[in-house]
Amino acid sequence: MSKLDYCFSNDYMVLRPDRAGPLELLHLLFSPKVGRNRAVDCFTSTEVHSFRRRLSIFVNLLLQLFLLSLVGPAVAALGGALEFALNLVSNVLHGRMEYPDRKSASYRSITGFIDPRVDLERSIQPTDSRYHAALCVMASKVAYENEAFIRDVVTRRWQMEFVQFYNCWNDFENGYTAQAFVFCDKAADAELVVVAFRGTPALDAARWCADVDPSWYKIPRLGRAHAAYTHALGAQRNLGWPKWVEQVKGKPQRVYAYYAIRDAVRRLVEASGGRARVLVTGHGSGGALAVLFSTVLAYHREKAVLDRLAGVYTFGQPQVGDAMLAMFAERNLDRPRKRHFRITYGDDPLPRLPDESSAAHFLHFGIRLHFDSFYNLKVVKEIPGDGSSAAPPAAVVTSRLNAAWELARSAYLGYWRSAYCREGWLLLAMRAAAVALPSLPFHRVQDYVNAVTLAGGRIPKDI
Repeated sequence: MSKLDYCFSNDYMVLRPDRAGPLELLHLLFSPKVGRNRAVDCFTSTEVHSFRRRLSIFVNLLLQLFLLSLVGPAVAALGGALEFALNLVSNVLHGRMEYPDRKSASYRSITGFIDPRVDLERSIQPTDSRYHAALCVMASKVAYENEAFIRDVVTRRWQMEFVQFYNCWNDFENGYTAQAFVFCDKAADAELVVVAFRGTPALDAARWCADVDPSWYKIPRLGRAHAAYTHALGAQRNLGWPKWVEQVKGKPQRVYAYYAIRDAVRRLVEASGGRARVLVTGHGSGGALAVLFSTVLAYHREKAVLDRLAGVYTFGQPQVGDAMLAMFAERNLDRPRKRHFRITYGDDPLPRLPDESSAAHFLHFGIRLHFDSFYNLKVVKEIPGDGSSAAPPAAVVTSRLNAAWELARSAYLGYWRSAYCREGWLLLAMRAAAVALPSLPFHRVQDYVNAVTLAGGRIPKDI
């Protein structure tokens, strides 16, 4: 990428681990002139005098270099082989002597094997205050699966209308890095439309890099936005976020997440006579895409869709922008009523990413519904700029104790609290491993499903 790719921004800082050699790394430690460092794309005049911030960039580049070393045939083959083996064993155990087909409705991802639940909890009805959150968390979990699996679950298990699966192009990485699907409650005169973005798949080291990367752009009227999620959502080289994307003659037509999904949702709302409510959701990085998608709708003044936005539910969402973006999002998503609900669980590390030492660049905003390891709910109002999203030092000390408690909890949860929350052998094995390696399973989506299911009537539709 050249610096012309970023000309839509009046300020930016994009880390380039592909150009980070020993000299560039040492330069970060000893010189504030980061604009002259090949490992950092920003204006040439940019200087960072805070050693703490430069050290943060230095450590992040080292981490990304390590993760990039894992992005290759070995890790990809390991993930594919593990997923294939789990599906093969599952077929045998269920009496299906067939070769697993990765595109079939019976083929599950690793996430799907960790938590095989796909049905909605029967006790949570559409009139329940938990219904929107329960539907969103299950949609966020199912988003990790292939298109055929998702279609089968939506139509056969949920008895709803599957609209479309999207595999979306990233102009900056020249690849398909964002996936999402759209469904509604019924084929005609829909009353509810749901957009679910896929999070970071297990063993996808390339996407791990995006989650930890603190790169950002400052977009006029919007504020600083996380670069990797901006790329994945469909920002355009040289243009940023134009309201419309015109296809270039002679080039293949690409599907960009924001534009394709926005148009689909608008059509569904119009077809319902303007009555359909819209939910947007995602787990992990999918939650980051969900809140950015809704924010860009406001940026483009998509009033017809925004007026019908019933809620943005994110689960374990990382940070996506600065205080200016936070205030813009709250002004448009939380007025006249609260519609952005950021749900967190226990010691999940992803909401603390990217680990940027300056709150001027990344922080959380909105209403946070936090569940501890006992699934007790605490409602927290994030104040842009207060730095409240930082992890307490005690969390490092208590993480191993929490992992041991979660392993013990798994043994009785499905029998004492709810059979719906019973955990399988793969998840129990992960929890056992987490006692030695704290935080290993804490970002898995099953804890968010449990939290919403066991929350009683305490999850509001709006506040």
